[in-house]
Amino acid sequence: MIRGIRPLLRGSTYAGALFAYCGALASLPLLPFAMLPALVWRSAPYGVRFVLTLLVWAALIVVVGLARTTRRVLIVGARRLLGVSLPDPVVRRRPTGSPGTASAPVVSSGADRWRTPLWLLLQVALGWTGGLAGMVLLGAGLALPGGWSGAEAGLSLFGWSVRVGDGWSSWVVALVCLVLVPVVCVVVTGALRWLAPGLLGPSSAERLALAAERELLLAERNRLARELHDSIGHTLTAATIQAAVAGEVLCVDPVAARAALRGIEESARAALEDLDYVLGVLREEEPGTAPARTLADLPELLDRLRCAGAVVEPVLSGDLARVRGTLSRAAYRILQEGLTNALRHGAGGPVEVRVTVAPDGLELGVVNRTGTGAGTGTGAGVFPTSGHGLPGLAERVRLLHGEIEAGPDGPRHWRLAVRLPIRLSA
Repeated sequence: MIRGIRPLLRGSTYAGALFAYCGALASLPLLPFAMLPALVWRSAPYGVRFVLTLLVWAALIVVVGLARTTRRVLIVGARRLLGVSLPDPVVRRRPTGSPGTASAPVVSSGADRWRTPLWLLLQVALGWTGGLAGMVLLGAGLALPGGWSGAEAGLSLFGWSVRVGDGWSSWVVALVCLVLVPVVCVVVTGALRWLAPGLLGPSSAERLALAAERELLLAERNRLARELHDSIGHTLTAATIQAAVAGEVLCVDPVAARAALRGIEESARAALEDLDYVLGVLREEEPGTAPARTLADLPELLDRLRCAGAVVEPVLSGDLARVRGTLSRAAYRILQEGLTNALRHGAGGPVEVRVTVAPDGLELGVVNRTGTGAGTGTGAGVFPTSGHGLPGLAERVRLLHGEIEAGPDGPRHWRLAVRLPIRLSA
C-alpha cells in the first residue's frame, strides 16, 4: 500500500509529467500548418479533415525529430526531468593528442535514425493524452460536488455525460477524480521512463562506437604513460649523474662542470615539454603540438649522455631518413629507455648503441657493461629484471609487430636488441 503511494509523493513524478506536457505544448506551433490541408479541402467530411490534420501534424513532428539538435535537447531534458541516465549522442572523436587522426561522426542505420521522431511522437501523444485527462479529472473533481453545481451534479464532454446525485456520492466521485490526477502523472512518467532507454539511449552501433572510443582512450593513456616514463625516467637518471659529475669536478674542471650543468638544463627543458603536453591531455585541455622526438634527435640524446660522463659508442648504418613517422618516434623512445637503463644500472663502462636500417627492417641495439654478477641476480651493476622499463619496451615493440631480446651477453655485458619491420614507417 505504502509502496504504491510513494510515486504519488515524489517530485520526480511530476517533473517527468512536465516533460511530457512541455513536448505537447512545443508541438502547438506546428498545428496551424497542419490545419492548412483541411482548410483547403473544405468539401471533405469533418471526420476526414480531422484525421488529415492529425496525420499532417504527426508528419511535421517527425520532421522536427529528424534534426540532430532535437535529439540532444530531448536527451538533456530526459536526464534532468525524467531522471534517466542517458549518455550524450555518440560522436566518434580522435583520441586526444593523437596527431593525424581524423574525426568522423558515427553513421547510424536507418532504424536508429527514426528512433528520435518516434520518441517525439510518443512524448507529444502522452503529453496531450495525460494533459487532457488530468484537466478533465481536475475539472470533474471541482464541478461534481452538489454544493458547487446545484441539486444534481454532472459532467458532459464530447457528447458523453455523467450525472451524480446530490449528497455524499458526488463528493466521493469528486475525491476519486482528484486522486486520479496524480495517478495520470505517474502513468505518463512511467511510460516515458520505460521508453527512454530504447529510443533515446545508445543504439547497438553507438554502444560499439562508445566501446571503441573507450578503447582508443585507454590506448592513448597507456601510450602517454609510456612516453612519460621514458622521458622523465631518462631525464632524472641523466640529471642525477650529471649533478654528481658537476659536484666532483666543480673546483678542478669548471668547464666540465658547466657542461654537466648545461646538460641538466637541456634535459630538464625537454622533459618539461613532454610533461606539459601529457598534463594538457590528462586535463582534457586542447594540447599543443606533441613533442614528436624521432631518430633525428638521437645525436642530441647522445650528447646529453656524454655530458653526464657516459662513454657512448654509436654505430649507425643505413639511411635513417627512410625511417619516418610512428616507427621513428618509437625507435627513439626504445633507445632512450635502453640508454637510461644502461646509465642507471651499468658499471660505468662504454655503452654501444647500434642503429641499422636494413631493406626490410630496423635493428636497434644497446650493449653495456654490467660489472660482476651480470645475469646472476647478485652483485653491483646488475640490469633490472623487474619494473616498468622492460615490460613497457616489450609492449611498444609488440604493437609495432617487432621482436625484442633483452638479457646477458656474456659474463659482463647486458644486451638489448630490437628488430622492427620498416614497412610500418609508411
